[in-house]
Amino acid sequence: MPQNHLDTPPLWTPSMERIRRANVSHFITWLTARGHIVPDYSALWEWSVTEQTTYWQSIWDYFHIQSSTPYNAVYEGTPMPDIRWFPGATLNYAEHIFRQSRGAQPALLFQSESSPLEQWSWETMQQIVAGLANTLRNLGVVPGDRVAAYLPNIPQAVAAFLAAASVGAVWSSCSPDFGVSSVLDRFGQIRPKVLFVIDGYPYGGKIFDRRNTAQTIAESLPDLVATISVPYVFPLPSTASMPHEIPWHVAIAHSAPMQFTRVPFDHPLWILYSSGTTGLPKAIVHSHGGMLLHHLTNAAFHLDLHPGDRFFWFTTTGWMMWNIVVSGLLQGATSILYDGHPGFPDLYRLWHLAADTEMTVLGTSAALLHQSLKQHLDPGRHADLHSLTSLGSTGSPLLPEAFEWVYRAVKQDIWLASTSGGTDICNSLVGGVPLLPVYAGEIQARTLGAAVAAYDDRSQSIIEATGELVVTHPLPSMPIRFWNDPTGQRYRATYFERYPGVWHHGDWIRITSRGTVIIYGRSDATLNRMGVRMGSADVYRVVEGLTAVQEALIVELEDPPGTSWMPLFVHLRDGIVLTESLTQSLRDALRTQLSPRHVPDMIYAVPGIPKTLNGKKLEVPIKKLFMGFAMEDAVNRETVANPEVLSFFEALAHTRRPNVSSPTQTNNPSGGDDHAV
Repeated sequence: MPQNHLDTPPLWTPSMERIRRANVSHFITWLTARGHIVPDYSALWEWSVTEQTTYWQSIWDYFHIQSSTPYNAVYEGTPMPDIRWFPGATLNYAEHIFRQSRGAQPALLFQSESSPLEQWSWETMQQIVAGLANTLRNLGVVPGDRVAAYLPNIPQAVAAFLAAASVGAVWSSCSPDFGVSSVLDRFGQIRPKVLFVIDGYPYGGKIFDRRNTAQTIAESLPDLVATISVPYVFPLPSTASMPHEIPWHVAIAHSAPMQFTRVPFDHPLWILYSSGTTGLPKAIVHSHGGMLLHHLTNAAFHLDLHPGDRFFWFTTTGWMMWNIVVSGLLQGATSILYDGHPGFPDLYRLWHLAADTEMTVLGTSAALLHQSLKQHLDPGRHADLHSLTSLGSTGSPLLPEAFEWVYRAVKQDIWLASTSGGTDICNSLVGGVPLLPVYAGEIQARTLGAAVAAYDDRSQSIIEATGELVVTHPLPSMPIRFWNDPTGQRYRATYFERYPGVWHHGDWIRITSRGTVIIYGRSDATLNRMGVRMGSADVYRVVEGLTAVQEALIVELEDPPGTSWMPLFVHLRDGIVLTESLTQSLRDALRTQLSPRHVPDMIYAVPGIPKTLNGKKLEVPIKKLFMGFAMEDAVNRETVANPEVLSFFEALAHTRRPNVSSPTQTNNPSGGDDHAV
């Protein structure tokens, strides 16, 4: 990021009509009529974090939250995490979704690699959910029981979640690209009573059979009273029988009026999981009320969804963005689901989906936008995007060049909303605001209610300097607990050990003087070169900007105390070899565009960059391999999207430990063209 970034002009400024129509403008007007004068978004955010009781009470009133009983207080308890929100209130997340029912209008649109576009109306969805909920009740499912799903991103998964939530059960899901051990690492902790399973799924032009996998999972969960099997890619059911199997068509056949069990505000709604790349995944429990309030504010104010909008985010059921896609229904939007490879048969796939569905909001990963930039895609010429008004990005920092590509190649008048939050809160902490301009490489603002700050080494809040992302005041979307953590010790150690009473999120950020936010990556993977902290995202911006490089990964290790060894791993484009000339080009680019400190000690060409199933680079596990950890202690292969590349890193870690006395050593354990300089 250039030093004079505050002088750069915006890439986009909202029109007066867009500002007038925005939900957050309506909210500001509504507040003004009630005596709360907040003339712009900056003032609104400041009020939302300094007057939390009044702010969250106003959110309750503005969205007309339905509760059978009044709340006793907005929140009670101190300090974090000993907070209880809206004690006394009883409500239901699914009930608030069906308040938006629009009859024959589409609630869900769905397409897979191998199927045509499918539509579920609100009427259809309600009928199916009511039937499933009746089946769950007949099976003895009561509030607090767990209902799990091994399903892809299909309408049946949404219906199963809404049915579980409507009866007060606790939902949890894994996508079918998870293997048996990864699923049991998750579901084995929570011991579900009912399990939904799929027969297979399409990906990249292939069909993956999951019938035997699903059966093994079901047989390994001792508390199941039913396994509900959903047909998808195979016309005939498997000859093997699932434990206590109920076919989908039978499970939805028990028609009954839609009913909602209202539960306490802090009753568990769903359980999400940390990546589990270096140990047993944390089972993160979120509440009905906390998710409801935050998903309403996110959908309305930071996604600016309106009834009838068509909302999409590329995701699987194993990522919290799936929950965000479902939350679009809270605003009466049509949620669009896609199951398959986002780049099959080419990277125009999602843009054509946008055209086919008249999508208004398209969300995807920063990685996919970076790939589109590198391949010089021109979606605005190849797809009819007249309906598309907003583009969302998350998962990793979005490079400034990708911002510029969007306005050059996608659409000039589009609101590009980069956002960041996490599974921990199943929501955004920083993100888009439709009232504000968009600057290259910068997230527009901190989200409402989120008292986000950057802390320096003295735990002081800083502006225009890089620090740890913290949240200084409580949020309803913070987890109520971890599963099987009765004393809360693991929960406290995860978020509150470093700064007692302050949430430590684990990202490294800069808050600018104009209120935008720049994220530099995970702080546990931060580079600390010669006493100067640097973000890996800066390195990736430069290295991945070269046409020869597909992706990169960088880590740093202390060796010995006071010194370090910093290797850079590059996955080159097909046919490219890491020559002395290319190596020097990489070094020169980092030296001139960043600083001499950013120049790595070694550069290795690798067969691929290891990532989680959700597409995040495995910086910390790879660092652990080079620190001497055994593979099984450094990373769980089941959580890796491309585990075949790990063997290269494992072999390299065995043959090349940090050695700053010989920083130019060359090593090539693969015996092929890959080499290091």
